[in-house]
Amino acid sequence: MEDTGEAGKEEDQRPLYGIFLKIMSVTVFMAMSACIKAASAHVPAGEAVFFRSLFAMPPILAWLAMRGQFSTAFRTNNPSGHFFRGLVGVSAMFCGFTALGMIPLPEAVTIGYAAPLLATVLAAMFLGERLRIYRMTAVFAGLAGVVLVLAPRLSVMENGGAGSTEALGAIIALMGAVFAAMAQIFVRKLVGVEKTATIVLYFSLSASVLSLLSLPFGWVVPSPLEALLLVSAGVLGGLGQILLTASYRHAETAVIASFEYTSILLALAAGYFLFEEKPTLAMLAGAAMVIAAGLVIVIRESRLGMERKNARRAITPQG
Repeated sequence: MEDTGEAGKEEDQRPLYGIFLKIMSVTVFMAMSACIKAASAHVPAGEAVFFRSLFAMPPILAWLAMRGQFSTAFRTNNPSGHFFRGLVGVSAMFCGFTALGMIPLPEAVTIGYAAPLLATVLAAMFLGERLRIYRMTAVFAGLAGVVLVLAPRLSVMENGGAGSTEALGAIIALMGAVFAAMAQIFVRKLVGVEKTATIVLYFSLSASVLSLLSLPFGWVVPSPLEALLLVSAGVLGGLGQILLTASYRHAETAVIASFEYTSILLALAAGYFLFEEKPTLAMLAGAAMVIAAGLVIVIRESRLGMERKNARRAITPQG
């Protein structure tokens, strides 16, 4: 999950526009994943991470300049925090891109949704956040959905061949989700001391540098089409981050968070029409469980947020 940005001021709230931007960001990120998958047969994952990170920077820098935040975005109070956020973020991206070349796109996306579920558990362990019974139940149900997607892959691992390769890809996708969950914890800690623009910028910078560590392990010269796909993935990644951040400026998190799950529908369509990947029954059932669990968490947190807001209003002196 990407950094969501700072909450918008109440006067900036335009929920329908925020929902539109959120859906656009999900669509753009899915197009980015499709570009990576299309190039994955020949281009190593580390090289794809480099292109994704480097070419995300031009749109991000242009966006910062338009908002008058170009100079201040480079100022940081926590360089070590950005380094470790970048390290786990690059690890998540590397695993995710590797998995895209090994398993169908919808499965990779669904397994990736273990990240916010695992982040909920990690936040309770390391940030002291309360894990209420509703959220705990939803987390376990969502993880059960991920296991349902994984199970058919793991059951054929001993047979070797394509089945074994896809089983390994599923495990790598799950590893990517674990790293992504860790990255979310680092982001939650960073937002207390850093601006959103700084977090976004330094992640792209650190990812571009750290991905170069994979250079000795077999980078290739991409064909013109592969180069176009990789550059497009980077630009789309930067644009998706901008749209995502903007969406949270115009609507509350509880309003638009559920629209994140449109990515599974988009992944099913992209997998079927672009890569001839037909979803299995286990994959569809697992995805349904993941979506249901996510929606339960969103709805519950929305209600709790409304209760807290009403409580603050009740104790705030009027006039």
